[in-house]
Amino acid sequence: MRHLISPLDFSVDETNEILALASDIYRKPEKYKEICHGKKLATLFYEPSTRTRLSFESAMLNLGGSVLGFSESSSSSAAKGETVADTIRVISAYADICAMRHPKEGAPQVAAMYSEIPVINAGDGGHNHPTQTFTDILTIKELRGELGHMTVGLCGDLKFGRTVHSLIQELVRYPEIKFVLISPDELKLPEYVKTEILNANNAPYIETTSLENALPELDVLYMTRVQRERFFNEEDYIRLKDTYILDMPKLANAKEDLMILHPLPRVNEIATEVDNDKRATYFKQAKYGVYVRMALILRLLELA
Repeated sequence: MRHLISPLDFSVDETNEILALASDIYRKPEKYKEICHGKKLATLFYEPSTRTRLSFESAMLNLGGSVLGFSESSSSSAAKGETVADTIRVISAYADICAMRHPKEGAPQVAAMYSEIPVINAGDGGHNHPTQTFTDILTIKELRGELGHMTVGLCGDLKFGRTVHSLIQELVRYPEIKFVLISPDELKLPEYVKTEILNANNAPYIETTSLENALPELDVLYMTRVQRERFFNEEDYIRLKDTYILDMPKLANAKEDLMILHPLPRVNEIATEVDNDKRATYFKQAKYGVYVRMALILRLLELA
C-alpha cells in the first residue's frame, strides 16, 4: 500500500505515468466513469478548502465511487480532542482511501503511519501540497508540451506557501529549469528550501523583490496570495497583502506565450482584467485538478 505525502513519493517515471493517465481521463472520461464503483473516499479536512476538497469529491464521483467526510475540524471528533492517529484508525474501517488537509505540518504523515488505507496529503500547514503540484505540472505539460527548458517565476508568499515548496521540489527533477523567486524580504523562500532542494539539485535561481523586472524573462508565472491564516500579526498581513498585483499594464512587457498560474483562491494579487488574457490559465488549472486527482485515486487504489 502506498501513500502520497510528498511530491517525491513518486519517481519521475511514475509521475509521468500519472500525468499520462490524467491526460487520458481528460480526453476519454467515459472510459473511467464506473471504475471505482463500490469504493469510498474519505475527505478529512481540518482546514477550510473549496477547490481541493470539491475536486477530490468530484474526482471520486466521476469514477463511480462515493464520498464521506468532514469539511472542518469543529464538525469532527477532533473538537473533542481525538488524535489524528485515532481518527485514521476509525476511518480505515469506513473508507477505501483518504484525502487529508491539516493545519499542522506532518499530520498526514502521522496518519499514514497508522492507516490501513492509502492517505493523500491535501495540504499540511506551510509544508506540502502534492496534489496541487500534480495539477500544476499537468497544466504546464498540457499547455506547453513539456516540463523542462523554462524559466519559472514564483511570486508572493514564498515563505508559507506550501504550493510553492511542493512545486519547487517537483520541478528540480526536470531539465534546464531556472527559478525566479519574487517576494518581499519578509516572505522570502525559507533557507532550508534553497539549501536542501535548489542548491542540492544545482538548480539555478535568483531572488528579487520586483515583479516588473522579472516578467520579461518568464515562461511561467506562478502567483500566490499572501495567506492571512499563516500570520500571527494582523498588522504584518495588512502591510504585505497587496505587495504584488498583476494587471494588464505589467503584462505589457511579458512574453506572448507566458503561462500565468495560481493555485487559488486569489484575493487582489491578479486583477480580474487579466482573466480575459490568453495567458491566464488558472481556471484551466483548477479544471485539470479533477483529472489529476482521478488519476491519483486510481493509482493508489491500484485500479490503473
